[in-house]
Amino acid sequence: MSFSYFKRYRMEVDLRRPWLPPRLPEGYRFIAWSPDRLDDHATAKRDAFRGEIDATVFDCLGDPSGCRRLMQEIASKPGFLPEATWLIEYATGGTSEPCGTIQGLRVTPRYGGVQNVGVTPWHRGRGLGSALVQAACFGFAAMGMQRAFLEVTANNVPAIRLYESLGFRRTKTHYKAVESPASLPLAGSPGRR
Repeated sequence: MSFSYFKRYRMEVDLRRPWLPPRLPEGYRFIAWSPDRLDDHATAKRDAFRGEIDATVFDCLGDPSGCRRLMQEIASKPGFLPEATWLIEYATGGTSEPCGTIQGLRVTPRYGGVQNVGVTPWHRGRGLGSALVQAACFGFAAMGMQRAFLEVTANNVPAIRLYESLGFRRTKTHYKAVESPASLPLAGSPGRR
């Protein structure tokens, strides 16, 4: 069995500075967390991460049912924080589509954890990722938390730049082991049951 190792950074930000509610470009709107919108979060997550490095590091992100399962797991955690969980929707011509998602968890009374910041490829470059992180941080701060953290794959340079622009700083480096596809037995090969 062989593994690939992906370098990941933990990044943190101080929530005690003023966090203003973010603004979105015309045609976009924030949707507050509702269990009725779980599938929209899963769709935005799938479309945002499909083909990206994080879908290799976390295989559930590249799969529609995996994204739905992940959203269900996050929403059922004891520390799930609706105030830091947002969906961005783009509305035009009477239709709308989910195009950005973020989830927040109360990890300790002092720390909020950002989960899965994702913007679909055709809506990137409009400030939506920044708006999502700001909205989550605003929610954490409103709930009395002092710091927020997230993890990011070191190869994801645009995301790191975004987080740094919002005041996040690297506090820890670790490596995530991922089983390499070449090491998985093929159907019908010895060792496969």
